[in-house]
Amino acid sequence: MTLQDDHDPTDQRTWFQRVFLDLAQQMRWSFLPPLMVYFAAGVSGLTSVVGAFYLKDYLDLSAEFIAGLAFWAGLPWILKVPMGHVVDLFWKWKALLILTGAGLITLSLLIMFGLVSRPEEMRAVLPLATWFVLALLLAPSGYAIQDVVADAMTVEAVPRLDDSGRTFSETQLRNMHTTMQTLGRIAIISGFMSVAAINIWVFTDAGTLPREARLALYARVYLTAFAIPVISVSGMLLHTLIQRRKTQRLLKAEPDNETEVNWQILGGGLFFVALSISLGTSNLAYAQEIVFVASLSVILYLIRQLLKKLEPAAANVLIGTAIIIFVFRAVPLPGPGLTWFEIDDLGFDERFLSILSLITSLLALVGLVALRPLMGDRSIAYIVVLLTIAAGVLSLPNIGLYYGVQEWTAAQTGGVVDARFIAILDTAIESPLGQIAMVPMLAWIARNAPPDLKATFFAVMASFTNMALSASSLGTKYLNKVFLVTRASVDPVTGEQISAANYTELGQLLIVVGVITVAVPLLVVFVVQSSRFQTSE
Repeated sequence: MTLQDDHDPTDQRTWFQRVFLDLAQQMRWSFLPPLMVYFAAGVSGLTSVVGAFYLKDYLDLSAEFIAGLAFWAGLPWILKVPMGHVVDLFWKWKALLILTGAGLITLSLLIMFGLVSRPEEMRAVLPLATWFVLALLLAPSGYAIQDVVADAMTVEAVPRLDDSGRTFSETQLRNMHTTMQTLGRIAIISGFMSVAAINIWVFTDAGTLPREARLALYARVYLTAFAIPVISVSGMLLHTLIQRRKTQRLLKAEPDNETEVNWQILGGGLFFVALSISLGTSNLAYAQEIVFVASLSVILYLIRQLLKKLEPAAANVLIGTAIIIFVFRAVPLPGPGLTWFEIDDLGFDERFLSILSLITSLLALVGLVALRPLMGDRSIAYIVVLLTIAAGVLSLPNIGLYYGVQEWTAAQTGGVVDARFIAILDTAIESPLGQIAMVPMLAWIARNAPPDLKATFFAVMASFTNMALSASSLGTKYLNKVFLVTRASVDPVTGEQISAANYTELGQLLIVVGVITVAVPLLVVFVVQSSRFQTSE
């Protein structure tokens, strides 16, 4: 079923009305609470620029270590499996989970505030790098808990009956779930966009500040970030009020879908938690790889159990879709070395990186809305092929910047097309595409998941696709072992240099990443679409 099938052939509305105004008209009050939780996740980007500069300038951590650290930071998102089932089991007490997530986020922000405002006192307790790693692990844990609840709230937010009590058709439900998931991505991007604009203002002339003043500025940013948990908790309070009013309006309360404890899912998830923590705190050389293999095995087992709840045809579609998205998200990245190069050699400061972030968010927001018909009219395989080709083309400007193409373009254009111009142009073209890959799959899950297992389905499938990000982190770590990249950093207290910059192998790294980014996903899409798991969803 395509979007064209959903419209009346005599519909005389313009494209703008059907794409933009129609989205606004489909907004419901019940959508707002989960959107507030998603918006809070987007606002977390307020500290991303500060964190990147603090890491680059004041912590002597290698690019390989940071890439490996990204693996551990991604584990809370994989732990959505047991959390999802817990949310289903204790749905009436979901507010406590939102509060737990808010508490972890607050604790992470307190640690980072202490690092930039009182480094000597923090160092007296633990090394600064240890504090940074702890904060980096706490924040994703809080956001993952809140995201599990918000995902399940999106299913509850879409009504099954219209105002006259009639059941919506499959086409109508598909459109509403797609709209809900699109609005969820819009909320996240809007949060990123809002804080990017704030960062542009905050970091005006920050490059001229001495080290002490710059750290004080970073501290004010972290203080402002305490608004993040307030927003998510407010969303849960609004959800509670809306649900109470809904219950009061009904002649009789809607029957609750009682969720039975699935010990295979819960036990498998808890085993995964225990395994991850034990290996993560050990000194095993291949702890990350062991956790990845074990985690993937557990999640595949859980998916196998959940697929029994679906019809065979639907199960095959979900398998094919998940494989395609997994591989698309699993390709390795250049790692932090590219950002370090942009800061050290190209002179990108906090304000300019904030401008790039604003452009990315703004155009992603417009692109997500404008490309909404594409998500309903085209299969996920088609979308991933499109995004893969675009990613390959858009890796070329970064390679060009490393090899000095900006010097030639600036000479030919009187200084107009310089490094910053190329970076802005690359960002402007790339930003709308990368945000749409997950929406069709989320809408499919929301439409087809059993009502009593809504959070579990979201959590297990999200954990599987998030495993792809862990695979990407491992691939990034391996590539940074082969291609060594280092940057200049100083001690935040004494100002003494503790490491030197070396970007001689960054160009080769960027080329290898670009080739993998294009070749692997296209090959997997071809294989899946040639099998019984092919998807037209």
